[in-house]
Amino acid sequence: MTSVVSAKGLGLTFETADGPVHALSDVNLSISKGEFVSFIGPSGCGKTTFLRVIADLEQPTAGTITVNGHSPEQARKDRSYGYVFQAAALYPWRTIERNVGLPLEIMGYSKADQQKRIARTLEMVNLSGFEQKFPWQLSGGMQQRASIARALAFDADLLLMDEPFGALDEIVRDHLNEQLLELWAKTSKTICFVTHSIPEAVYLSTKIVVMSPRPGRVTDVIESTLPRERPLDIRETPEFLEIAARVREGLRAGHSYEE
Repeated sequence: MTSVVSAKGLGLTFETADGPVHALSDVNLSISKGEFVSFIGPSGCGKTTFLRVIADLEQPTAGTITVNGHSPEQARKDRSYGYVFQAAALYPWRTIERNVGLPLEIMGYSKADQQKRIARTLEMVNLSGFEQKFPWQLSGGMQQRASIARALAFDADLLLMDEPFGALDEIVRDHLNEQLLELWAKTSKTICFVTHSIPEAVYLSTKIVVMSPRPGRVTDVIESTLPRERPLDIRETPEFLEIAARVREGLRAGHSYEE
C-alpha cells in the first residue's frame, strides 16, 4: 500500500524558559493511503504535536517524516491536506458558504469552481440549504460539519482532525461519528484523527495509535478487525470490547513507563 505519512525516529523538543520540553521521542509510524488512524493518549502526550508536524506547523528536532513522499513543507505547499481544529474556527461575519469557500478564494479558484466545490462539500456534510446562514445561527455540531466541509473543499487526499468532536455532547458526537464514517467511505481519504475517547477511537479507526505521557512515544499500534460497515450498536459486540480493552491496556502500560 502507498505510504501517505512515514515517520522514523521522530522527536521534537521545545526549548522554553524553564528548560527543554520533550514532546515527542523516537516515533516510528507508517500510515497507508485510505486508512483511518486515530491517535489516543493522555493530555500532553504529543498527539496534536504529531498532527502539527505532519502539517508543517511544527518542525521536528530529530528523525525524519515524509508526507506523500515529500517533506511536510512541500506537502503544505502542494496543499496535500485539510486540517480540522478542535474548535470550528469559523469567521462569524462570513456566511457558511463563504467560510467553506475561504481556502478556495485564497488558492485563486474561479468563482464558478468555488460555487461547485462549496455546493458539493456542503452536500457531503448534510448542510445543503444552510449556505446563507451565519455560524452563530448553527448548532455546535453543524458548525463542526461546516469546518469539515471547509477542509474538504479543495479535495486534499489527507484529512487531519484534532479532536473535532471533543466539545460536543454524546448524542451529537455519536451522530457525527456515523456521518464521518459515511464521508470516509464516500471519499476514500486518509484520515488522522486525535481523540481522548476510547470508544470513539475504536469505532472510527482501521488503526489505533496509543501514545504514552510526555515525551510522547508510540506504545501500541492496534489494527482493527472490525468490518468497514459499522452501525453504532457494533460497540456492544465482543470484538469491539476486545479492541477497547487492548487500547485501555496500552494506555495503562504507557503510564507505567519510566526511563
